[in-house]
Amino acid sequence: MARTRAVDFEEKQRGILANAAAVFAEMGMEKASMSMIASRSNVSKALLYHYYPSKDALIFDIVRTHLTELDTAIAAADETEAAPQERLRRLVRAILESYRGADNEHKVQLNGTSALSAEQLSELKTIERRIVKRFSRVIIEVNPRLNDERPLLTPVTMSLFGMMNWVYMWFRADGPISRDEYADIATTLLLEGVKAVR
Repeated sequence: MARTRAVDFEEKQRGILANAAAVFAEMGMEKASMSMIASRSNVSKALLYHYYPSKDALIFDIVRTHLTELDTAIAAADETEAAPQERLRRLVRAILESYRGADNEHKVQLNGTSALSAEQLSELKTIERRIVKRFSRVIIEVNPRLNDERPLLTPVTMSLFGMMNWVYMWFRADGPISRDEYADIATTLLLEGVKAVR
């Protein structure tokens, strides 16, 4: 007979994912063990294996959940009727706000996917491409000439992601600027610079 799900299954699962991301971020993917993750999550190893049969399954679900939440937040922030400059500013703010408290998940995304299967990577890439495409559609509205002579839209779009994705390395909540202020700086740098790119 199939085992039924506990009432708090999803809550426990979220806790396991958050604790696993912390262990992976601290120890690295290779050194982190299922025992460490179970201990950090205050669950037995048997219960952890009930939720996730392997470290790879955990890594995949951490990244998939992180990207899905990011995609949802960006979609909610995207005001398609707004001017492209304002629309881009909202998207950048949504990304940086979604990164708040998600440094561990972000590190797992950047460093932990090499052991995943081709099928798992394909699923993650589909979400990533959807996120990037939303930004590139707005950026081309800012400068429609980006792809006139050479295909520059992708390099410009990925430059913006470079500014956003590495913010966890240096940004501090008690630092000289807020997330919203940095979002404005990053957006302004791109908007002012992209006008000159051709």
